[in-house]
This record gives sequence, C-alpha cells and structure tokens, in this order.
Amino acid sequence: MMLSFFDQFMSPTYLGIPLIALALSLPWILYPKPTPRWLNNRLITLQGWFINRFTQQIFQPLNLKGHKWAALFASLMLFLITLNMLGLLPYTFTPTTQLSLNMAFAVPLWLATVIIGMRNQPTHALGHLLPEGTPTLLIPILIIIETISLFIRPLALAVRLTANLTAGHLLIQLIATAAFVLLPLMTTVAILTAVLLFLLTLLEIAVAMIQAYVFVLLLSLYLQENV
Repeated sequence: MMLSFFDQFMSPTYLGIPLIALALSLPWILYPKPTPRWLNNRLITLQGWFINRFTQQIFQPLNLKGHKWAALFASLMLFLITLNMLGLLPYTFTPTTQLSLNMAFAVPLWLATVIIGMRNQPTHALGHLLPEGTPTLLIPILIIIETISLFIRPLALAVRLTANLTAGHLLIQLIATAAFVLLPLMTTVAILTAVLLFLLTLLEIAVAMIQAYVFVLLLSLYLQENV
C-alpha cells in the first residue's frame, strides 16, 4: 500500500538492484538499428525522418562549428522522449522525475558549452556578463547578476523538466484516485472525472514530448551563444 502520493517518485529497487538502471537502458534496446540494406522498413524510415527533421530544426540557426553536436543532441532528444513516455505506462518508473538525474544531464552539457565559448572566443563569452553602455555605478551589480544567471542555467533546465513531469504525474494520480472513490458514490461524477483523466493523459503525453524538446532546444541556444 502506498503511504504517500510522492512514493511513486522514489527510486525503486528489486532484490537490491536499482530499477533506474533498467529504465535508463530501455531506450537503447527499444529503438531499431539501421541495416546495411538499401531499402529500410517503415519503422527505420520513420525514425530517420524524425531525426533529420529534428536536427534541421535545432541546428538551422547555428553556424557550422555547432553542427558537431548534432548526433549528441539528437540522441539526447530521443533518450528523454522515450524515458518520459515510458513513465506514463502503468507500473513503470520515470527516471526524469529525479532532479539528480536531470542535473547529471544538464550540468556537463551546459559546462561544455561554456568551456567552448571561453576557449574559442573568450572576449565574446565574457561580454555577455556586461551589456554595452552600462553606467559605471551599475557595472558591479550587473556583473554579479549576469554571473548568477549564467550559473543558474543548468539548475533551471533540470528543475523545469523535473517539475513539469512530477506535477503531471501527481495530477493524474489524484484524479484517478478521485474517480475510483466517486464510482460507488456518484457514478455520473466519476464518469466525468474519468473523461477528464483521459484528456489529462493526452496532455501529459504532449508535455512529455515538449519538455524533452525544450531541454535540448535551450541547450542549443546556450551552444549558439558560445560558437
């Protein structure tokens, strides 16, 4: 019996083995690998079309130096979408509801973009800390504010993904519990609640895909500032 609604976000273990390891390995098992044949089947063709469209959409505003990140960002996008979507199935666990995991994704990638900017164009990278034409008295304050906003970026990335998925899962569980409780008492209200639950599930599917896209899109914007 679940003691709290938040118990669903605890990392489960079975026989002492953390199931988050299994959840993280599932995306790489589920997707088909390209074959050396000239003609692919429908699934591989659709998968390739999606990756190509996503890559063109993300890297269109970036210059050629940033295109080296295309494979990494496309893989991250597919990985996050799969984790978010699999977490909507019954009796499953969503690893991306863990802030520690999202920070593990956000911090290294954000730090890599900052290091690239400091190495290739340090003047331009440091110029973001102080807008042009700033009054002399405001220079120390603005530098502190811009530095804080720079270092808070990975936290914002991770918290945005965690909060949206956690809120959606909690709302689904609350409405589902209300539907089961109201079924013997007020059948009509329970049916309306079930319809609301179905619509909320559709919304959560959209949120799962959009949040993965937003995560990678913001990383591409950070990369665009530093290449």
